[in-house]
Amino acid sequence: MTTIAAAALYASQHLYLCEGLPTAVFNPHNRNIEDLPVIYGFNNGGCSDFLSAELIAEDGTHMGGHFCSAEAYMPYDLGVLEGTKEDRHVGFRAHYPFGYRMEFVGKKEILKHAGLLEAYRLNQLMRKDS
Repeated sequence: MTTIAAAALYASQHLYLCEGLPTAVFNPHNRNIEDLPVIYGFNNGGCSDFLSAELIAEDGTHMGGHFCSAEAYMPYDLGVLEGTKEDRHVGFRAHYPFGYRMEFVGKKEILKHAGLLEAYRLNQLMRKDS
């Protein structure tokens, strides 16, 4: 276990190192970035120091998840930021071989984010069909 002060310091250092990193984009055919499908990373809630970070493609496919102690770590841990978690991008590229872009949606924005809500709706339809 760590102290609250040490955890806050570590989070601040992490945010400083990630500051300015763009979101990851895989665009092998040089398409217009806005036309690429999106893979959303988002904070799916949980309890203090045990939050569920999730990934969902805009077509509703679940792309992975990770437990985080704070939302601040999620974009990095999910591979949303350029140059992070290349192992995750192997699966992303298999799912969207013609390109994709990443987007992170924080907990406060989830219920207002039309793209993420549509991806979730499609995910629920997939679950009913299986």
